[in-house]
Amino acid sequence: MLKRIKDLRIDHDLTQAKVAEAIGITQRKYSYIETGTQNLDETILAALADFYGVSTDYILGRTNNPAPPKDMQ
Repeated sequence: MLKRIKDLRIDHDLTQAKVAEAIGITQRKYSYIETGTQNLDETILAALADFYGVSTDYILGRTNNPAPPKDMQ
């Protein structure tokens, strides 16, 4: 999961600060989440999924298909 969060950020050519700002948290908190120092809570998980346009299951590593479910698009 942590690798997927970092990979999404890098694939979109974004800094931790840009992602953090977009989802409404500090860069430090985002860094802690990305490195596993702090747990990813459901609010931030949902915000990241919305931001990247992927499913929460994709971020969690439960699927390799990044597309959100059809009823969520």
